[in-house]
Order: sequence, then structure tokens, then C-alpha cells
Amino acid sequence: MKRLSIVLGLLMLSGIAIADVAEKTVKLPGGLGKGVLFMDEDLDRTTAGVIVVHEWWGLNDYARNRARLLAEEGYVALAVDMYGEGQVASHPKDAKAFMEQALSEPDKLTARFNAAKTILRDQQYVDDDRVFAVGYCFGGGVVLEQARKGNDVAGVASFHGTLGTNQRAGEGDIDARVLVATGQADPMVPADQVSALVEELTQAGAQFQLLSFPGVQHGFTNPKADDTGKRFELPLALTTSRK
Repeated sequence: MKRLSIVLGLLMLSGIAIADVAEKTVKLPGGLGKGVLFMDEDLDRTTAGVIVVHEWWGLNDYARNRARLLAEEGYVALAVDMYGEGQVASHPKDAKAFMEQALSEPDKLTARFNAAKTILRDQQYVDDDRVFAVGYCFGGGVVLEQARKGNDVAGVASFHGTLGTNQRAGEGDIDARVLVATGQADPMVPADQVSALVEELTQAGAQFQLLSFPGVQHGFTNPKADDTGKRFELPLALTTSRK
């Protein structure tokens, strides 16, 4: 878990290319949409696979770059389109509509997640027992829900993701290891939501780690969060200022 935390922590930073990474668009089985697969062209050893789930904006360059960074670190990463139709928003109203539509069909979200998992496990160098999932904002909520459902991934990491749920995990439901990184001053993830998650994961007997960054608001892994927040007057900005 320590190694996972360190490596996934790199995803909060801008990456420096250290490998020749191949990028390939792939179709999800069952006509569920597409994803983008990233892999070091010189990979010649067994490694972990990582599903990357985008923010509410959709599968844009930011989500792709997070997957590319993982590939540069030696993993096989698949950035999956959880909206299924290639929808990418540039305005919060559209992003909210896309997100709400996706959340209204939880079975389809799970099907896309599982399709991405199948693609990764089909890759020559991916260890079937080491498939992880990383999510940002909307995606953070998605990967946590998959952990709650007992999905057979080795671990999930949620960065500034939504933490609330209508279906709390029961004792023994969560097999995956869980890493949650959240901003203490995030208005979209209030303190009671964080404490409720800790209580839920503890009662479920899950192996988890919570990172709460003092004074930090929403979107802290995205270098463009400040500009986005200011442009649309949203509480999405990255900030290290305290309340």
C-alpha cells in the first residue's frame, strides 16, 4: 500500500516524460464506448494495470495525461470514457448534465468499469491480480462506488472525489485497498462527508488510507483548476490558502 500511495501521489503533479509511451484508442466490449490505452513501448515485464476515470468534464486531455503519467512510471493505464459517447464539456452546465446522466445509470457505469478491467487484463504484461483504479472528482466517486460493490480490483485511489453514497458498504464488502486524497477546505466535500466515509470504511473492515490537505480546496491535482474556478465563479480552484 505504501508503494501504491507514493506512485499514485505522483498523479497530483505534472509529469516529466521518462519513457516512450504508445497511445491507442480501444473500444469497450459490448458497445459501451471507448477508452485510451497507454503503455511504455519498451515494456518487457509484468506490471500493474490502472483504470483512470475522468473528472465531470469527461475524457479530456487532463485525464489522458494522468494515464500517460502512469505509463511513464511503468504501468499500463487505460483512461476510460464513463460517459460512453465521447462527451467532453467546456462549461459546468454541460459537465453537470453529463455527470447526472451517467450517475442515473449505475449499472452502465459498472459495466464500463468492468469492460475497462477486461481490456487491461487482456494486455500481455498486466498482472491479473494487480489491476487498480484511479479517479478524479466525479471519477473519484466512481472508483469508490466500485470498491463498495466489492469489485475485484486490487485497490482504488480517489483524488478530490465525491465521498458520499446512498449504499454504504457493509462489513466485509470491500476487498480493494482504498486511498482517498481530499482537500480539507473543499466546499464540495464537507467534513461530515469525510468523517462518514472513515466510519463506513472502518466498520466495513477495509484497508484504507486518508490524506486530508489543510487549506486545500477542490481540483488540487489539476493545474488549470484555478483558472476554471475563476472563469465560471465556481468553488473549484486549487488553493493552499486557509479559510
